[in-house]
Amino acid sequence: MKRLTTGAAVTAAVIAATTLAFAPSASAAVTPSSATITAACGLFGGGSATLTATQVSSTSATITLSSTAITTPLALSANSISSTLTMTNSTGANRVFSGTVNPAIPAGGAVTVGPLPGTVAVGDSLDFFKGSLKMVIFGISVTCTSSAAQTPGPFVFS
Repeated sequence: MKRLTTGAAVTAAVIAATTLAFAPSASAAVTPSSATITAACGLFGGGSATLTATQVSSTSATITLSSTAITTPLALSANSISSTLTMTNSTGANRVFSGTVNPAIPAGGAVTVGPLPGTVAVGDSLDFFKGSLKMVIFGISVTCTSSAAQTPGPFVFS
């Protein structure tokens, strides 16, 4: 009987250890996953835009900006906009997301840039307000800013 009890205990321990080993790990998350801003972008116009954040790991994330109100006067090929998105961080240093990622955009077309990769830390609280999006197109800089906080609130990374 003692051998049967010991065998059952060892089996239960092996099953528990195996279950823990194959259990999904807690993944990094950002809340909210999207927010709305109102941006002014000089020649590109301005208006409502959507920011979409994706947390890749505890130290990295991407942000995409898309807007039908912000348009380009010229046709642009894919991956031709060099973008630098600076987000203010209420818990520390500003965070910068940058890259050359955009779809092909026809003249007068809606602007989308990203996903732009950047570094984040657990607890970062990022807002476009008092930040900026700088786009360089054909050597010309276009900067977008906002005069109000994003809604429903800042991106909080965990």
